[in-house]
Amino acid sequence: MAQLWGGRFTKETDKLVYNFNASISFDKKMFKQDVEGSRAHVKMLAKQGILTDDEKNQILSGLDGIYDDVLSGKLEITDEYEDIHSFVEANLIERIGEAGKKLHTGRSRNDQVALDMKLYTRDEICEINGLLKELLETLIKLMEENLDTYMPGFTHLQKAQPITLAHHMGAYFEMFKRDRQRLDDIYRRMNYCPLGSGALAGTTYPLDREYTAQLLSFEGATLNSMDSVADRDYLIELLAAMSTIMMHLSRFCEEIIIWNSNEYRFVEIDDAYSTGSSIMPQKKNPDIAELIRGKTGRVYGAFVSLLTTMKGIPLAYNKDMQEDKELTFDAIDTVKGCIALFTGMLKTIRFNKDIMRTSAMKGFTNATDAADYLVNKGVAFRDAHGIIGRLVLYCIDKDKAIDELSLDELKAICPVFEEDIYEAISLETCVNKRTTIGAPSPDAMREIIKINREYLKNS
Repeated sequence: MAQLWGGRFTKETDKLVYNFNASISFDKKMFKQDVEGSRAHVKMLAKQGILTDDEKNQILSGLDGIYDDVLSGKLEITDEYEDIHSFVEANLIERIGEAGKKLHTGRSRNDQVALDMKLYTRDEICEINGLLKELLETLIKLMEENLDTYMPGFTHLQKAQPITLAHHMGAYFEMFKRDRQRLDDIYRRMNYCPLGSGALAGTTYPLDREYTAQLLSFEGATLNSMDSVADRDYLIELLAAMSTIMMHLSRFCEEIIIWNSNEYRFVEIDDAYSTGSSIMPQKKNPDIAELIRGKTGRVYGAFVSLLTTMKGIPLAYNKDMQEDKELTFDAIDTVKGCIALFTGMLKTIRFNKDIMRTSAMKGFTNATDAADYLVNKGVAFRDAHGIIGRLVLYCIDKDKAIDELSLDELKAICPVFEEDIYEAISLETCVNKRTTIGAPSPDAMREIIKINREYLKNS
């Protein structure tokens, strides 16, 4: 059992206790970041005269060798070591001898793990952000291609007013754009370097923390050594942001599942993103959409778990905080996988445009516009509302859409109707006359697409 401590102890840790305490099984994911942080720390120590240039070069060469050997598979990270830090340091000492023992000068595992986790999280934020950008590129392409694809808009899962598929996709574009902005905010807020904070009270060595921060592309050094090793706010923020991403994906998946049903038939999911039934040969199930919807709860669980873990922890570092890693690692992997799969599904999905248009016509989505027509003819809105309500009842009884009624049928309910009612309540008119910013008309949507294309170009 390779440990970085032991002088204070007179007997070896119980094997069960050691295994319970060890984190190597999951914190090996931070191997790259641990080596990266150690390289910067060694360069800073040499700059400050704490290490000689020869010692620095030996350590850097040793770290490079360990890094290359792990990546090539020549060196394996095993549970012989308590954590990733002890793995790197033990192998370094084995390779270069005495100089390797000086790697840990001026730092603690507390500030070291705080650094590793920040570096890892920062890298993963960039990856998630990139995946979201690809999803946004897919959405904006769908928007551009479907400015005239009419469909019903819904409230309460009831058909409400006609919109376009471009407008519907645009709503999700805004959601995922906000998700990227949240990730950007978290990145900026967390981008301060904790290394040099020691266990909790800094160190007597003349470290140049700003230089270390600069080497690692941080904005600067953290300003309180206790907070530096005790802070997990950025992980809680990331888990909250990822929970919101999953909520957006889940809502979208829920709609695709509904649209894929026999009753709607708005979409045809590609075979690559569907499965069949073991007993019912006619089935084509939207399994990927359902799994993404299901995995949302997994990410929510990680968020609530870390909040619960942190709520009773006094300053500064406590071993409870080791629980942050498995939760966060799993949530990050889940979110990345879900975004990638969802984007692939969306790229290959086929929209049944004729069925969507017919659904909008059959669902009385133009009823509001019919009421507006009467208002423009001088009928009070409240009276117009009641007239159109009676008209809808008549249509339901006759199994017709409003614009399928003859002018005589319309006049029998309200004599104000004239021939121009048909133009006034066509899907094209209902959509095209809604021209305010954010509305579904093609002209309004083109302006939004232009704005969002510029956003994607600059983000």
